Amino acid sequence: MRRWMMLPPLAVALTACVTINVYFPAAEAREAAKQFVEKVIADPNAKPVEPVKPGGGSASIETPWSERAAATLARVDFASLVGIGSAYAQSSPDITIKTPAIQAIQARMEQRFDSDLRKGFEAGALGFTADGMITVRDASKLALPDRVSMNKAVADDNRDRAAVYREVAVANGHPEWEARIREVFAKQWIDSARSGWWYQSGGGWKQK
Repeated sequence: MRRWMMLPPLAVALTACVTINVYFPAAEAREAAKQFVEKVIADPNAKPVEPVKPGGGSASIETPWSERAAATLARVDFASLVGIGSAYAQSSPDITIKTPAIQAIQARMEQRFDSDLRKGFEAGALGFTADGMITVRDASKLALPDRVSMNKAVADDNRDRAAVYREVAVANGHPEWEARIREVFAKQWIDSARSGWWYQSGGGWKQK
């Protein structure tokens, strides 16, 4: 009993409380969103970009070192620094998008983008919304015969978008992350938008 009472108050508190919250892996989520989005909107007729060769002195196009370092440091919780065993700590998984359900949605979205949505974005008729969806922002940019089919394609795509945000959260064991996943994807759709495409910002529309 005397030995327990002689322990520093901080050590006693940490020994009694070993529950570690799982953090949201923001850097990993951004990278997963980028991979997903770029595959969906990639132009099959565009010339492929040459990969950056190691040691060439060029900056990597992947997650900046500072973000990767911050994500790594975030995993090193205070409990592990003061000697509490790793068995007590819970580490957050990397964000995965490699599940049959997610890849099936991605394939549908990619096909739909190439067959219908790309021409809507290039015509200025469609736009990315701030909540990770798409909408017909200017129907006058579409020929009359194309408006019905474009509205259907937009509705179908928004259903798939809602589904993929949910599936990514569930596939990674944290359904409560769905809103955060949606936020990350919403930003990535806009970041990946090609020149001339429209997106929602501050309650209005802007063109890349």
